[in-house]
Amino acid sequence: MTRRSSATPSIRDVAAAAGVSHQTVSRVLNDSPRVNADTRRRVLEVIERLGYRPNRAARALGSGVSNTVTVVVANTTLYGYAATLQGIEEAARSAGFAVGVRVVESDDPVDVQHAVEHVSDPDAGGVVVIAFDTAGAEVLRALPPQVPAVAATEAGGLAGTPRSMIFLDERQAAVDATTHLLELGHRTVHHVAIPSESGTSARQSGWRAALEAANVPVPEVLTAGWDVRSAYLAGARLAADPDVTAVLCGNDDTALAVRRALYEAGRDVPGDVSIIGFDDVPGAAYWTPALTTVRMDFVGLGRACLAAIAAELAGEPRQVISLAPPSLVVRESTAPPAAC
Repeated sequence: MTRRSSATPSIRDVAAAAGVSHQTVSRVLNDSPRVNADTRRRVLEVIERLGYRPNRAARALGSGVSNTVTVVVANTTLYGYAATLQGIEEAARSAGFAVGVRVVESDDPVDVQHAVEHVSDPDAGGVVVIAFDTAGAEVLRALPPQVPAVAATEAGGLAGTPRSMIFLDERQAAVDATTHLLELGHRTVHHVAIPSESGTSARQSGWRAALEAANVPVPEVLTAGWDVRSAYLAGARLAADPDVTAVLCGNDDTALAVRRALYEAGRDVPGDVSIIGFDDVPGAAYWTPALTTVRMDFVGLGRACLAAIAAELAGEPRQVISLAPPSLVVRESTAPPAAC
């Protein structure tokens, strides 16, 4: 009976045990005629003894380029994450890459380390980290330097992290959204913020910058989690304040919850309070009232990430990919304040 190690062997373990290079092992796996019979037999014996099972990336090593990408992500259901993942998958399919997904459970060091270990095997190919949150950011920072990786991040990237990072200019979009509300005649704009890896997201930064540039009061930021109930509770606080006439929400789910709280308090949107969301989820145009929001090209962001990691794996310069800039989509949920 063959005894197998409890640790999963890699292609490099096979190479070391057989006394050959990992490229030779790859050639054996791909039935290359460049390997003599004795070497082939020895490698196959080691593969059986160790219980090695080649993955797609290992089979690609013979050509020198891995065709496997693993996406590390903390959430696969929220719109921005899911749409970015969609873009990665669509681009990978076109380019002949296989895509795996590793969900990092939280930013707890143990969960982060498990995710890092999963994608750090030499056979694992490239890594794309969707680092819109602390968990993803910690994985990106903890990846060993030799692991090829790129990241989708909040605007501005992650300071001090020497990785390729691709992002959309959320800050300017937040400036534009806040300015739109001020130009409608609102005295100021309140903000319900979503979680941020940096603690002060580009969306929040742009909101604040627009208010300061207009020399108007900057209200206290109300923070919500990724869950809609926390946004609903923030909305209830705003609904109780008659001075609140305009709200910029951190994303469209937050806007939906704030809208519900205002409705229950008897405050009309947009008659009493104007609301702007962020992301432009597919259903935003069909709410009542239709939501004014910022359109974000997350699918394009995912495609750009796949192109970047493919270039890195091939040892080629990363192409400059033009992403559609975030844009304000004005619908029915914004209007001049009632006093105007």
